[in-house]
Amino acid sequence: MSLSTDAMTNSPYRTIWNLSWPQILMMIFHLMIGLVDVWVASKLGREIQASMGMISQSLFFFLVIAVATANGSVAAISQSIGAGLILRAKRYVGLCCIIGAVLGMVIFTLGFPYRNGILTVLRVPGEMRPVMEYFIEVFLYLVPIYYMLIITNAVFRAQKKVMLPLYSMIIVTTLNTIGDLGLGLGMWGLPDMGYKGLAWATFGSITAGAIFNLIILYKSGYLRRRSLAPLKWMKKAFPYLFKVAWPSGLMQLVWHSGYMVLYSITASLPDNNVIALAGMTAGIRIESILFLPAFAFNMTASIIIGHYLGDGKPDEAKKFGYRILFLAIGFLSITALGLWQVIYPVTAIIAPEQVVLDEAVNYLYYNMLAIPFTLTSMIMAGALNGAGATIYNLFIFAITVWGCRLPLAYLLGHQVMHSATGIWMAMLISQGLQASIIFYTFSCRNWQKFSMIKKRNNQRTANA
Repeated sequence: MSLSTDAMTNSPYRTIWNLSWPQILMMIFHLMIGLVDVWVASKLGREIQASMGMISQSLFFFLVIAVATANGSVAAISQSIGAGLILRAKRYVGLCCIIGAVLGMVIFTLGFPYRNGILTVLRVPGEMRPVMEYFIEVFLYLVPIYYMLIITNAVFRAQKKVMLPLYSMIIVTTLNTIGDLGLGLGMWGLPDMGYKGLAWATFGSITAGAIFNLIILYKSGYLRRRSLAPLKWMKKAFPYLFKVAWPSGLMQLVWHSGYMVLYSITASLPDNNVIALAGMTAGIRIESILFLPAFAFNMTASIIIGHYLGDGKPDEAKKFGYRILFLAIGFLSITALGLWQVIYPVTAIIAPEQVVLDEAVNYLYYNMLAIPFTLTSMIMAGALNGAGATIYNLFIFAITVWGCRLPLAYLLGHQVMHSATGIWMAMLISQGLQASIIFYTFSCRNWQKFSMIKKRNNQRTANA
């Protein structure tokens, strides 16, 4: 597999682009899902639109363990392939899928009885409560299926099979759009279910994507009984996966719970709280035009860093981290400048009500200024994930989100400016601090030590 990394070294920017463009396209389809969801919700009322934003953040809260396992799988599988240990890579694929299936059911079992209490913690406004209760019930049914979709997509990426997650996302996007318009608005003769139709459109589309991935894995031999590792091997392999996954999972918990608290801070504003929530929801969807493609570069960084560290080339891994960062900042900064020229008509597509539109653009002003900071945090975090150094991400995000963003958001939003503008300003400041710390960590700390060590001449390791 060293020839593979040699080829990447000889054509670094072609390598980055070949791995990134399918993932960028995948993220565009992901963006389309969110845009259609919010647009249909806006046709059903501002309460439905605000509920869609809050339930999206709540769903991510339940998916943090899936994302953690996915990050662990990318680190373990990509490093194994980079080291030429193909059997070990295949066994990690099976182990990650088993873990995902078990944990998905556990999270559903633990979360379902307390679903309404979660809404109380979120301080959901009374007019939104019935909608949120229905959303969270249906979406909890979806959790185990969503776990399999996330983990299987990560397994494909770790193998550099980036086209397969793209195909899966095309299926999800197509079915979700048909479901939203058909079941949400009653188009094409389908039952007009209103906001309930939005929930079931999400359920059906995610299920179809997960089934597609599982079929591919079965046909490739990864999910057949004879291809799974023996229990003895799983016990030895699990510790590294856990070492990478638990800080990643806790970091996701820190990040998404931080967003939930941010929603709560916004929802408890003394004036115009529903307008602020709806504006934030619409703003996040528009921001995703830039934010979600950045995830593609984040995932590319994880893949490449993992392969190079597995092949015993830490210096080249670090160079690729910088290359991906500078390419992403240049590409997306130009895109952001172009988008800002048409920000009002674009945002009006999903936020037609004038007061919501104005708040959404206000949100976007501060968060688009933060783009270089956001990209730095995302790319460097992806590189650290690929190395297995997720403990650094945990500490950095915990300090900047809970130690800076949330206290500052409450101070500026509730005490100083008495408006949502103070919250958006706090987001910008915290992103700058976060980017500075994580860039220093990548540049000056020994994060390579968290990877698995390549042993070229050890047959036991090669078969492990």
